[in-house]
Amino acid sequence: MAQELSEKEILKMEVEQLKKEVKNPRALISKTGKEIKDYVEAEAGNDPLLKGIPEDKNPFKEKGGCMIS
Repeated sequence: MAQELSEKEILKMEVEQLKKEVKNPRALISKTGKEIKDYVEAEAGNDPLLKGIPEDKNPFKEKGGCMIS
């Protein structure tokens, strides 16, 4: 699609996109960083990467071993 558009049309689209993005509300990183940190710390107890998955609920646990007779 980009090959079908002229350079002027592409630049016009970029300007329109930037006009939309400039209207997005902004927040200070000092505030949002603290909020993210608090959220991560609050949810750490539910994170399976930190506390592990119980053996009975692990869908990737091997069901049985290999038997050679």
